[in-house]
Amino acid sequence: MAAEKSSSRSWMSDAAIYQIYPRSFKDSTGSGLGDIAGITQQMDYLERLGIEAIWLSPFYPSPLVDGGYDVADYCDVDPRLGSLDDFDDMIAAAHARGIKVIVDIVPNHSSNQHPWFKAALAAGPGSPERARYIFRDGRGEHGELPPTNWNANFGGPAWTRVADGQWYLHMFTPEQPDFDWSCPEVHAFFCDVLAFWSDRGVDGFRIDVAHGLAKDLDRDDLDRWHLAEGDDMVDDGAHPLWDRNEVHEIYREWRRVFDRYNPPRSAVAEAWVLPERQYLYARPSELGQTFNFEFAKATWTYDDMHAAIEEGLKAAIESDSASTWVLSNHDVPRVATRYALPQIKATRYHQIALDWLLRDGSSYDEDRELGERRARAALLLELALPGSAYVYQGEELGLFEVADIPWTALEDPSATNTRGPKREKGRDGCRVPLPWVAADDPAQGGSFGFSPADADAAPHLPQPAWFFDYAADREETDPTSMLALYRDALWLRRKLRGCANDLAWLDLDGRTGLADGAEGAEGGVIAYRRDNGWACVTNFGAAPVELPAGRVLLTSSALADGRLAQDSSAWIMLGEM
Repeated sequence: MAAEKSSSRSWMSDAAIYQIYPRSFKDSTGSGLGDIAGITQQMDYLERLGIEAIWLSPFYPSPLVDGGYDVADYCDVDPRLGSLDDFDDMIAAAHARGIKVIVDIVPNHSSNQHPWFKAALAAGPGSPERARYIFRDGRGEHGELPPTNWNANFGGPAWTRVADGQWYLHMFTPEQPDFDWSCPEVHAFFCDVLAFWSDRGVDGFRIDVAHGLAKDLDRDDLDRWHLAEGDDMVDDGAHPLWDRNEVHEIYREWRRVFDRYNPPRSAVAEAWVLPERQYLYARPSELGQTFNFEFAKATWTYDDMHAAIEEGLKAAIESDSASTWVLSNHDVPRVATRYALPQIKATRYHQIALDWLLRDGSSYDEDRELGERRARAALLLELALPGSAYVYQGEELGLFEVADIPWTALEDPSATNTRGPKREKGRDGCRVPLPWVAADDPAQGGSFGFSPADADAAPHLPQPAWFFDYAADREETDPTSMLALYRDALWLRRKLRGCANDLAWLDLDGRTGLADGAEGAEGGVIAYRRDNGWACVTNFGAAPVELPAGRVLLTSSALADGRLAQDSSAWIMLGEM
């Protein structure tokens, strides 16, 4: 499978990108919150890791109802995290090391503390201020019932009534009112936001809820559709809330903003849509890339992973863009934990892992040795694929999900908005502040080096004692650590990668180490090569497999008599010895 490399593709098309959740990365002030200066302090670490760009989750002023995705000011830095001067210093430090910077843009909704929403509440029904958000009259004799029966994504109703009787839509929390993208002011505002950060040197943007901006609420069948469940997605753009065709008009408008810069700014969509519609967001005339969430959703099985790769490559070719690969992010349980649990067919939200979290990690046995082995193999499988690769902070340390955060310490809105037997702990388990220094023991008032020694506050989420074994300074000195594997793989990837979508399946693909015709002799190995002879082999089957002839460059675990064991990956330069 191959495609010609388009001149319209950006640096993002094959970059290794490291996602930073700022409030949990590094605290430079002792506040218990990670901050912008903390990122600057760790820029040498990021350079040594071998990544080529950093993506920052929201750092804007925010009440933090939803981890910063409730934005009160789109053109500033939360004062708890620093200042615009700190941001400029961080950009300069990154660029000096050849690292590009991507920032999160949250265009579906704002915080209810945003000046626009406060003005909408004060101005009343029918006003231009209220037209910026989705307000509707209620149903019932006195408008006492919400306009639809929808539930929000984090639990509870999706509509909230205001003092004058109208209701506003919030697809997430009540503190996150949805913008009305039929309003021209909203369009102009976000074009200005993109230009503001581009003018400060930002190289690209990650677009939150990219598939949710356009909505059609002027129809009679709204109650039959779901807002939160996501089980009624359609392939024709006719859903009233998600993945509507009109959303692409917005991104063509944004592309005109991106192209005013030299080089043009890049973007990637967070779009939870059907696989056959992913490519629409990634067209060069729009955002240019979209996350391949099929890869992140896949179980650690040959069938799931192979299908996800094929779908990602197909979408990239259809859109004349590059593939994107992501195993984990701030919204899903950590990959090492997912792979340490039973590999039952995945759902969008990794239901097995969520059930495990709900019960504080007691509902299934977490086989950490197996989870780490698979996570190491998955890394090589991901990084050898054509296109860009995303790494979530802490994955390079091999961190597992923190399942047993006390309910009283949780920050995720799911923990407070869900009730009863389906109550969810949410996403805090993958957002726990990183361990940098093993000797800085939390039992003695430390924070594993997350905060300064004289910190005034504890980390905003509690760190478990087992983080000691995963602290960066311990892994720095261990050549077999996950950190060492990440560094080796990321730097080697820079030398080996080829054209954007070049990939060919090897004869070994789909086979196992068993003799032809033997029971279970199919479906055990993913094996592919790039145009320059770089090959990756990943063994999902129980029997070890013989590697193709060539020079072994890197393995996720030691070979056994020259063969690749189960749950292992190898990089090979074919034909070289």
